[in-house]
Amino acid sequence: MSKRAESKYKINRRLGVNLWGRSKSPLNRREYGPGQHGQRRKKPSDYGTQLAAKQKLKGYYANIGERQFRRLYEEAVRRRGDTGDNLVELLERRLDACVYRMKLAPTPFAARQLVNHGHVMVNGRRVNIPSYQLRDGDAIELKQRAKEMALVIEAARSSERDVPDYIEIDHDRMRGRFIRPPKPADVPYPVTMEPNLVIEYYSR
Repeated sequence: MSKRAESKYKINRRLGVNLWGRSKSPLNRREYGPGQHGQRRKKPSDYGTQLAAKQKLKGYYANIGERQFRRLYEEAVRRRGDTGDNLVELLERRLDACVYRMKLAPTPFAARQLVNHGHVMVNGRRVNIPSYQLRDGDAIELKQRAKEMALVIEAARSSERDVPDYIEIDHDRMRGRFIRPPKPADVPYPVTMEPNLVIEYYSR
């Protein structure tokens, strides 16, 4: 197992949830946290509950950095409407998140790597910034070399998850479109996410 995969699965065990709903998660075998103190259980405080909600949401999107995640929160606050809904929308508009939702990569980490390595085009132009914010109607397509990657083909054929209805995808051509912003209820999280607790955490 690679160091990156090991770290990824530690997130699962630390938070006590199968964050990406994958059958390979070690949480399916060991339901306690990593390390020698992982089996200790104690009731979390309000702060601990809010922190766990933040870590869970951050971790799901390929473990976004704290500075970047806080910027998303600040943008969500600035916008009209429910701040929690705005935060989820901003996360789902990320290019790497959309590539993952389209089933063009098996994990959010692999989706980020595809974007970083320049394999993804938006409206016919190469974009290598995973945090790039998509607009309604933007067309996303993989470059020809990426379309032939075993990792991409395997992800597209996987029955482990479905493509949500706010995104359309043609797996034969490996191209799709971001149709509309989702509400939290539209997002197919494998575990319960609590963006309201994340907002509480940052607004302390």
